[in-house]
Amino acid sequence: MLQGKKIILGITGSIAAYKTAMLTRLLVKAGAEVQIIMTDDATEFITPLTLSTLSQKPVLSKFVKSESGEWNNHVELGLWADLLLIAPASANTIAKCANGICDNLLLATYLSAKCPIAFAPAMDLDMYKHPSTSENLRKLESFGNIVIQAASGELASGLEGQGRMQEPEYLVKKIEKILDVKKKFKGKKVIITAGPTQEAIDPVRFIGNHSSGKMGYAIAKSFLNAGAHVTLISGPSSLHPPSALSTYSKIQTAQEMYAEVDKHYDTADIIIFAAAVADYRPKSVAKEKIKKQSEAMTIEMEKTIDIAKTLGARKKKNQLNIGFALETENEEENALNKLKNKNFDLIVLNSMRDKNATFGHNTNKIKIFSAKGLVAETELLDKSEVAEIIVNQIHKLSIENE
Repeated sequence: MLQGKKIILGITGSIAAYKTAMLTRLLVKAGAEVQIIMTDDATEFITPLTLSTLSQKPVLSKFVKSESGEWNNHVELGLWADLLLIAPASANTIAKCANGICDNLLLATYLSAKCPIAFAPAMDLDMYKHPSTSENLRKLESFGNIVIQAASGELASGLEGQGRMQEPEYLVKKIEKILDVKKKFKGKKVIITAGPTQEAIDPVRFIGNHSSGKMGYAIAKSFLNAGAHVTLISGPSSLHPPSALSTYSKIQTAQEMYAEVDKHYDTADIIIFAAAVADYRPKSVAKEKIKKQSEAMTIEMEKTIDIAKTLGARKKKNQLNIGFALETENEEENALNKLKNKNFDLIVLNSMRDKNATFGHNTNKIKIFSAKGLVAETELLDKSEVAEIIVNQIHKLSIENE
């Protein structure tokens, strides 16, 4: 599975560094070419000699090769690799990567890498659960990086809880999955809409909703990891766009979103309508701020353009349109009606009844339907995991349609 793959294994200062001997051995056995970069602290836990013997390459840790005076070119390393895995990833290194601090060769390589990047955290329970660590991990994911959540068990401190680096066998399977998924949508053009739209009432106020864009952005990252050319069209959101997007457009209104999707629609292979688009807008927008004058106020509304239905009417045979439905009642019935009426190939159903599964949360719980009925269902999962499930279902459907 990993034959010929070039993997940089970044090792940082953690007791879990002892596991990297077996991890290196398994990666080499699977056919990978492994280049190890260690931080100075990591060398206190396992020797470079052990790892260079197992990887069959000199272990790198300094910017300059002491014996020759040549430098280890972090830019070339970043271009060389198919994957950068930092395992174990200490709280210190995670914080530095999340905030762009660059004071060793591994960090410089991280900032230069053009390949998928994965972190396997390892630290004590309290460190792992600390809000600053959680925030740093969220930042890394928002940059398009993959965080392989720590396992639970007995920790070096003697405590029991989450913080153990995943075992080498698990990490190898995860690497295989990351690198294999890259083939699934190679060369495919994907459009994803995300976030809310905002329809102006006056220069100060607007009609909108609570969508954060997290689900759409997570799907964009999954498609990028799958090798697709991704166009992300986003309503107002505080999220950072993933790196390597083909196109990134920020819009505000439903009409603006339609114009951007329409621009790319005919050449796209897959279109994901994940945005929470306003159904209505004020019929007229006040030129000045509306002052509070009476106890009641009436705003005359008109329908916005139905982007998915309008574009779905001209969907080609080789295109896949994927929709989302957020429902509060008659959920499955409403979702299936939407699937049919808007010419979707799949529809992803969210329920407002599910706690921590809709707007603003990092987790989601979904059902996916095709014209044949239910094709996938999840428990409450991180949105990055839900995104992978959605992308895998789209891949399955694309194979069936070939």
